[in-house]
Amino acid sequence: MSDRWQEMAVFVRVAETGSLSRAARELTLSQPSVSRIVSALEARLGTTLLLRTTRSISLTEAGNLYLQRARSLLAEVEEAEQAARGVDSLQGVIRLAMPVLYGSRAVVPALSSFLARHPDLRIEITMTDARQNLVMDGVDVAIRLGVGPLDDSTFGARKLAVVERLVVAAPAYLSARDTLANPAELSRHDCIVQHGLFGRESWRFTHGRTVTSVDVPAKLWINSASGILAAAVAGMGIALATRVMVGDELRTGQLIQVLEPYRLDPAQVHAIFPAGPRPSAKVRAVVDHLGASLGPG
Repeated sequence: MSDRWQEMAVFVRVAETGSLSRAARELTLSQPSVSRIVSALEARLGTTLLLRTTRSISLTEAGNLYLQRARSLLAEVEEAEQAARGVDSLQGVIRLAMPVLYGSRAVVPALSSFLARHPDLRIEITMTDARQNLVMDGVDVAIRLGVGPLDDSTFGARKLAVVERLVVAAPAYLSARDTLANPAELSRHDCIVQHGLFGRESWRFTHGRTVTSVDVPAKLWINSASGILAAAVAGMGIALATRVMVGDELRTGQLIQVLEPYRLDPAQVHAIFPAGPRPSAKVRAVVDHLGASLGPG
């Protein structure tokens, strides 16, 4: 690797990880070597790219601009090398980010056959229900579920699947409470919500040609789908979930679908590309595989 390409690759990993030591481990270099390479890059460019303290590393404005172009150039080099090797010899690392419950139940199982076909690839997965800084975290592709337009307009995106959403509760909860015949009656029930503001969340139902939005009062607010599932199974209230996320519990009778005649807007599953609309060959390959495995996009 030439000095300039090495400088670029080292800087990108330091910027993405926010850590000299972690970048050194990933690149099998010593930490002093990584620090020296970054300093040499800054000296050659005549500008400061990283602000270093004893506790953190952050990008300057120049560093942020350099990071975007450097990632793009490195991706193009990798793309050229991959084209020469062919799609059947994909190599390197793919960094995926995904929600915890949907990732565990849908995405991770779908990756088994992909890795079997590409033994020289390694996948690093981060599971979290919190929004990440995908660029700073060095994510190649993020899997996201949502209703409505995407909010990362500067990123590339591809729709992978559409998943049904439904309202569920445990048999024990339903047997102890009033009947639930229509969405308006949710106001008399304990509801478990994830994204509500000021203890409320709006659920939008369609019945025939009638659309009804209900402000659901939150008895319990939980910031993860796994927590909401656990609370619903424990009989703590009524929850909204995707069928993928509660399919096992519905089959075993731990949960029951309620308000079946009323339909909720489905959730869309997207692959998000922080580096832009032209991901590398290995990222395109894993996204193509997930699109075929998770459902029509």
